[in-house]
Amino acid sequence: MISGVRKVEVVLNLASGSVSADAPREAGEILAQYGLSSRVQAAAPEGLRQSLKAAIAASPDLLVVVAGDGTARSAAELCGKDGPLFAPLAGGTMNMLPHAIYGARPWQEALVDILDSGVERPLAGGTVDGKLFLVAAILGAPALWAPAREAMRQGKARLALERARTAWSRAFSSRLRYVIGSGGRQKGEAVIFMCPTASRRLSDDEQALEAAGLDLSSALEAVRLGLNAAVGDWRNDPAVDLGLCRQARVWAARDIPALLDGETVQLGPMARVAFVPQVARVLAPSDEPPRGAWGDVAASALDPAAP
Repeated sequence: MISGVRKVEVVLNLASGSVSADAPREAGEILAQYGLSSRVQAAAPEGLRQSLKAAIAASPDLLVVVAGDGTARSAAELCGKDGPLFAPLAGGTMNMLPHAIYGARPWQEALVDILDSGVERPLAGGTVDGKLFLVAAILGAPALWAPAREAMRQGKARLALERARTAWSRAFSSRLRYVIGSGGRQKGEAVIFMCPTASRRLSDDEQALEAAGLDLSSALEAVRLGLNAAVGDWRNDPAVDLGLCRQARVWAARDIPALLDGETVQLGPMARVAFVPQVARVLAPSDEPPRGAWGDVAASALDPAAP
């Protein structure tokens, strides 16, 4: 068992996509096997933030959250870099942050792994106009495909078609201008910012975001990018302009649609992006999962047929 962890608080969202009614009992039994003092809270969505605050106020050595990415982001902010160790385990629909840290596996397996041999790592992130993201941010019209895919997942075919039409109508009508770091002004269809946790090119110790500008002038180029993503690394596509940055500016003629860790956000016509070196302290596996474990955010966002 890892040293320094004696008291554990667990918060579960029973309304999340992959948290069963047995989850509180399972979490308690796993922690009991390690002789840890623990409290498990099963909260409804409207009570999650209050439960998180109560858990942190109890001064645990480790806060375990089994919920979606939005709850994980809130928990990381509340923990802060000086708070308890934090373990965001997969309990939502997309599970981008848990998959980036622990790989695509059940939360029970990940919990046992980190209790056996976990190590502390800094969790870096980024902000877009003060809004935090911990995995990736997509700014631009391609972000409009996400609501269409979500409606399709929910079996709402008519709504999905309406949203797809909206996304396609704006796909090449509102290009972005952006400046990454101290570089010159660029333009493109979208800009993607990836945190070290999600980027296969960055280590957790690198103090920057990976930034990718996508210059797509036609549907044909979008298809080509999708094919490159399917057979190799989308970063090698000629339409992708890569760089590292700690800050960036993005602007357009109209409000900018965005995805922050899979959550749809509408920004104003000007947005500022900044790197946050440490949001919280994560209890991570000693053997990290392969980079890109989330499944390559850019490719899925740009491909209308992506699941």
